[in-house]
Amino acid sequence: MNQTNQQEKQQIVNGVNISKLFATIGAIKEKPEIAKFNFRAKGKWINGGHNRTTVNEFYGACQDFKRSQPFVFEKDEPPVLLGEDHGANPVEYVFAALDGCLITSLIYHAAAKGIKIEEVETSFSGDVNLHGFLGLDENIRNGYEKIKVSFKIRADAPREKLQELVQLAQKRSPVFDIVSNPTPVEVSLE
Repeated sequence: MNQTNQQEKQQIVNGVNISKLFATIGAIKEKPEIAKFNFRAKGKWINGGHNRTTVNEFYGACQDFKRSQPFVFEKDEPPVLLGEDHGANPVEYVFAALDGCLITSLIYHAAAKGIKIEEVETSFSGDVNLHGFLGLDENIRNGYEKIKVSFKIRADAPREKLQELVQLAQKRSPVFDIVSNPTPVEVSLE
């Protein structure tokens, strides 16, 4: 089969190959164990608030994977928080993770519904009170008090369909689930 015929058989919406998406869903229905994934990361302290996380290997679809090139995330604090600004701080990385997951969830579900998206922009904000982190007030949480997310979407769909997509993105986003519901975290010293 030539390349043109292959492309005709593949339906692409919003850059998502929905032919493969629906094939993946079908494969998971037939063999549920391929849906289980285990993502991994390794961290290393550099100096002060500067630290680095490397993401490379993961398990999924009943096999181990290693990326051709690891992804490296530099984290630090701004000078006002005694850092040297070598990267975004960890609470800002939460925004990046939530942003990526919400947008991906929205785009994939829009593609599956045949809704063409022209543009998506998001804005994030969240308040952190250092009294919690510094242990000055046990009644103040260490992390965000609240996260606000705003979507701006241009698409071939009415506003109510876009609102449904935003709600569906929240409902199906793994990172939204992680940050909005308590996730057990086991910490140990080797």
